[in-house]
Amino acid sequence: MNDRVAFITGIAHGQGRATALALAAEGVHIAGLDVAGPIAYPGYGMGTADELRSLEDELAALGVRHALFTGDIRVAGEVRTAVQGAVERLGSIDILFNNAGICAYGLSHELTEEAWDAMIDINLKGTWITGREVIPVMIAQRRGVILNNASIAANRGMARLSHYVASKWGVVGLTKSWAIELAPYGIRVVSIHPTGVNTPMNDGLAAMEGKTPKEVAEASAGNLLPVPWVEPEDVANAVVFLASEKARYVTGSEFILDAGLLTR
Repeated sequence: MNDRVAFITGIAHGQGRATALALAAEGVHIAGLDVAGPIAYPGYGMGTADELRSLEDELAALGVRHALFTGDIRVAGEVRTAVQGAVERLGSIDILFNNAGICAYGLSHELTEEAWDAMIDINLKGTWITGREVIPVMIAQRRGVILNNASIAANRGMARLSHYVASKWGVVGLTKSWAIELAPYGIRVVSIHPTGVNTPMNDGLAAMEGKTPKEVAEASAGNLLPVPWVEPEDVANAVVFLASEKARYVTGSEFILDAGLLTR
């Protein structure tokens, strides 16, 4: 994958950062977008400007070019600026990892419209907005791989997570539709379905619940393998594989990374 270019949303920390570093280790140049600041909902910490700066240092140390931008994936103009800036500075976008997302708890009938809209707008609409900006670049190149970060929540119902589940089921539908539309251009599209992941988002959810991260992971997951979660690097390794020629005929499908959770 040497000299290809990846665009990653939610790149400052967690799965996005781990994936940026894993791809960079393969010689992939990295572009990315992160809100890098607080948002009203769900209230726990997002990525930060300091994390973006330290990521730039790590990417430079790996010897790849990079272009990192600050912006909200709900705002089309901010996404467009980042995508155009990435192409201008790095020359192309060969891999899109739609990773940015949020999670929060609440009974469906008690959710506010603001909470519902924030979840859908970030997790689903933001994925679509980013794809809408990147897809024309890939069509012009007649190549590309789009990897949408879904969740095991896109394969089941989950109590107190109806808005999260709905957003992730939507991501799967979008993935499969893009796969059909884009196959004639040599573009592959796959969704990735992790169980709980050991990230700052997990820490934020735990703090909001008054529990430890491990307690939250074990309560919401129930993995078959005896682990409370997988690591960001496990997701990153999946992205590296799916973006590579080793997965050249994988498209329109769901890549399950669940430590056996869905087997139960």
